[in-house]
Amino acid sequence: MSLPHAILTALLEKPSSGLELTRRFDRSIGYFWSATHQQIYRELGRLEKSGLIRTLPAQGPSRGSKKEYEVLAAGRDELAAWVARPEDPRPIRDPLLLRVRAAGVVGVEGLTEELRRHLALHRRQLTEYEAIEARDFGAGAAGEPAGAEASAGDPLQHLVLRGGIDLETFWVAWLERALGELERGG
Repeated sequence: MSLPHAILTALLEKPSSGLELTRRFDRSIGYFWSATHQQIYRELGRLEKSGLIRTLPAQGPSRGSKKEYEVLAAGRDELAAWVARPEDPRPIRDPLLLRVRAAGVVGVEGLTEELRRHLALHRRQLTEYEAIEARDFGAGAAGEPAGAEASAGDPLQHLVLRGGIDLETFWVAWLERALGELERGG
């Protein structure tokens, strides 16, 4: 049930059209909760039908103009209730971890290359997150030590970004350890 809540969050930050939401998902929310263009449009229809959002009145002629949405009071209440609702952590379900486990019984042929590929992807994502942090929060920029208090931006958005940085840091370290074990024949 998190996609509707991700959309409500994005619309509360800024009323948007479906296309603008899709672009914003690609640049921010999509890093931790992805959705396709079709899923976003389908969910906008459901949210509007359930009275949580509404289409803003068109500015000018409506023919060919994009529909912009805003969150209604009921949508804000739903999002607030969802934020406060308890939810247990989900177990890790990553195919790479299962592949490493399976390699223990079928052999490691091809595994080293896949681990190196994942390592490169996680390093790239870590670099991207760190660049976003430097740009949007000033951490690590202009002589400020990494991990310093954010000089700009929303502290909760920074906290989410730091979670992404910490996860990517974990994966880089774990993959380096796994490759080291394979090189030692472990």
